[in-house]
Amino acid sequence: MRQVMLPASLEELWALRKEHPDALVMAGGTDLLVRMRATKKDLRPVLVLERIEELRHIELNGSEIIVGAMTSHQQLMDSSIITRHIPALGQAAAMVGSPAIRHMGTMGGNICTASPAGDTLPPLYALQAQVALAGPEGGRMAAIEEFIRGPGQVDLKPGEILKQVIIPLPGKASVSSYFKVGQRQALAISICSMAVFMQINQGRYIEEARIAWGSVGPTVMRFPEADARLQGSQLSASVLREYGEAASRLVAPLSDIRASAGYRRMLVANLPLRLLA
Repeated sequence: MRQVMLPASLEELWALRKEHPDALVMAGGTDLLVRMRATKKDLRPVLVLERIEELRHIELNGSEIIVGAMTSHQQLMDSSIITRHIPALGQAAAMVGSPAIRHMGTMGGNICTASPAGDTLPPLYALQAQVALAGPEGGRMAAIEEFIRGPGQVDLKPGEILKQVIIPLPGKASVSSYFKVGQRQALAISICSMAVFMQINQGRYIEEARIAWGSVGPTVMRFPEADARLQGSQLSASVLREYGEAASRLVAPLSDIRASAGYRRMLVANLPLRLLA
């Protein structure tokens, strides 16, 4: 029989982790429960974070948006702070699974699963998010691209958890969007996804651009040099087509049961044109 523990505070969590150092840590459980069913011989205890209220919040704090790791995808979709300031993150949350999964799954869980197809990851890369990590000995910060090291691999030290995500508050002239291509309209794992952050002036000239790509490499991919070439250009089909063609040569997609590498490169070349809509 597997032991399940539900701490109500971080202090209680640290005590239980000290007592059960081999315990699995569960956020929403939408990924972990599947793995647990597939490995029935692994009966390590489980520490469930759902009762720790300090991990479930969305707040605007000066020049930052702070999101607790246990914030559900549905809460991201419903948040006026997210919708107003960083809509790409809410759009990505709306693409996750089914309504049941969106109510149960959490942003922290999506990050720590570290799938290159994770929907919330490209917006967080494009928005220059940082993660706040906490443990019984204290906390530390890391840029999300440093925290995620590879498929299913994150920089969590023994005893640590992801506590919250900190996103710089964008300027008033900014836009952000998330686009995803899957094999169907819903309940689809991404074949290719793109998150875009731009500062655009009234003349439609791009002052800053950050674009992040999902499902076309071992982790979310960004190409700062290609993004930099967009700066000073007027938003147009020709500019976006040129960027897409450059990005399609830089990505590192694999062929799998969902799509070929060539098809993914074609999507990368054409997805930027959706920004014109």
